[in-house]
Amino acid sequence: MAVPTFVDQVRMHIAAGRGGNGVASVHREKFKPLGGPDGGNGGPGGSVILRVTGDVTTLIDYHHNAKRRAEHGGQGAGAHRNGAHGADLVLPVPDGTVVSDTEGNVLADMVGIGTEMVIAQGGRGGLGNAALASAKRKAPGFALLGEPGDELEVILELKVVADIGLVGFPSAGKSSLIAAISRARPKIADYPFTTLVPNLGVVRAGDTTFTVADVPGLIEGAAEGRGLGHDFLRHIERCAALLHVVDTASIEPGRNPIDDLDIMEGELARYGGLEDRPRLVALNKIDVPDGRDIASFVVDELRERGLRVFEISAASGEGLKELIFAMGELVAAARAEQPQVEAQRIVLRPAGADGGADFTITETNEGWRVRGEKPERWVRQTDFSNDEAVGFLADRLNRLGVETALVRLGAEEGDAVLIGRPENSVVFDFKPGIDAGVEMLGRRGEDQRFDEQRPAAKRRRKIDEAMDDRTEGETRADVARRLDDSPGQSGPMAYEIGSAEDPDWNESDPDALT
Repeated sequence: MAVPTFVDQVRMHIAAGRGGNGVASVHREKFKPLGGPDGGNGGPGGSVILRVTGDVTTLIDYHHNAKRRAEHGGQGAGAHRNGAHGADLVLPVPDGTVVSDTEGNVLADMVGIGTEMVIAQGGRGGLGNAALASAKRKAPGFALLGEPGDELEVILELKVVADIGLVGFPSAGKSSLIAAISRARPKIADYPFTTLVPNLGVVRAGDTTFTVADVPGLIEGAAEGRGLGHDFLRHIERCAALLHVVDTASIEPGRNPIDDLDIMEGELARYGGLEDRPRLVALNKIDVPDGRDIASFVVDELRERGLRVFEISAASGEGLKELIFAMGELVAAARAEQPQVEAQRIVLRPAGADGGADFTITETNEGWRVRGEKPERWVRQTDFSNDEAVGFLADRLNRLGVETALVRLGAEEGDAVLIGRPENSVVFDFKPGIDAGVEMLGRRGEDQRFDEQRPAAKRRRKIDEAMDDRTEGETRADVARRLDDSPGQSGPMAYEIGSAEDPDWNESDPDALT
């Protein structure tokens, strides 16, 4: 299989580094029994940065390795030692790279050497217990987890930054022309579609230096995919002007310069977005006797259309000086009208999950769903194996007003509360009335407010206890139904028939035992 040497479109999977976890640590030193918390913070994860450089002209490196990940942040440590910062991953891209998401939305158009884009932001490091200490929580027995970095798929599309674009039929002499007016050395042969990738050449016209782009040839029906299609026309979108290279010595039957030019204009119109570009026409191959005669027949008609026409020969060099200076005039005029492009730094900031408010609450079939940048970030930072950390999360949500909003919307104790996206939610049983901000007097890593078990947990524990005394053939569902029918009972009842404990005993029953 042939290995491509020019790639102008790739799909990449990019992941920033995860932030390091904070650490819960207590300072221990001789003669200092109350050293206090000294857990350090986790380091932030590295970001993924796209940077325009002049040394790169293709996206082939990302074609072979489309998955890139930045470094993770280091974990915190005791003695107030913070974790190391994850190193940023800088990906060099060519000038003119367009960054889009998988749905086709353009995220950035990177033009200008030095332009940068933070495509994936590294995750924040978690706070250690030293940073979490307060007057009411003097020695936290927990730390916050590091946040995951951004992870996304993007499409990089190269649109060559050139001043003049050469368009025309295959074998019209575009590659010969760019080789004659610049130091570019594209492949030249006597068969169609010799040019399979865009070629760039630098041309100097007096004090004006500009770039010329040669793209693969077009044929009639390219919009329907004939030939190489319209794929490479993206490389002339940025051009200040277009140069039609017309073959005046074609031996194909039925072709003439006027029809060739009309077909090219029709294909450009189908592609769209190039109608406002100034046009020049180069009638090439006048070194061939028939070519010079045909050029003299059509030059007046083309000029009547308002086009600037040049009779040239890329092989002998005839007429090239006038064409070069005409292209230089168009480029100089276009540059004078446009502001100078300066390097800039672009940071991709996804829209918040809450649409601007601190949080939103919606009632769904699964329960009450809470969305918001702060609640979702706090959940990601919480170590749910630590009760004190869960209590700290409850305090933060309470201070934000989540509990008050749930009560106002009609949430009742025991209702399911889901925080986060539907595919990755954290579910809680709603229990209003937990005081926030109280001083923590329990053991480190515990929260006395969670000693009381949730109703669902109580029911599961009762069913587990009753399973040991179930009768033969009785399933877990039967045990659960039996417990629901006899609330407060766990397992079989022991009583003497006819006694006061007998649920069927009735004092007025004549058959009751005495």
